[in-house]
Amino acid sequence: MTSSKPQAVDPEVRAELGRLRDSIDNIDAAVVHMLAERFKCTQQVGHLKAEHELPPADPARESRQIERLRQLAENAKLDPAFAEKLLNFIISEVIRHHEQIAAKASPSGGAPQH
Repeated sequence: MTSSKPQAVDPEVRAELGRLRDSIDNIDAAVVHMLAERFKCTQQVGHLKAEHELPPADPARESRQIERLRQLAENAKLDPAFAEKLLNFIISEVIRHHEQIAAKASPSGGAPQH
């Protein structure tokens, strides 16, 4: 049975926990900024694809990227399945953005065609 009374934590443990959490916060901020930069680039790709009437998705490239990221994950001692799930999520967002860009670029401006 656990006590509802808070345990006294060694100040050194508390300081180490704070230091680690500060590092995690810095890493999270870097990840957000890196994703923002990535999406700026993929937006440009979306406009280029729309301008040249290319499809929003490129399954061959996506497969190569997933394999590449899995290898990078293995080398970095990160679960490759997790890395693949993350990249699949990012790819689905990119494709969604590309579809929106293409719809706006179409002569009908994204209006449904009958």
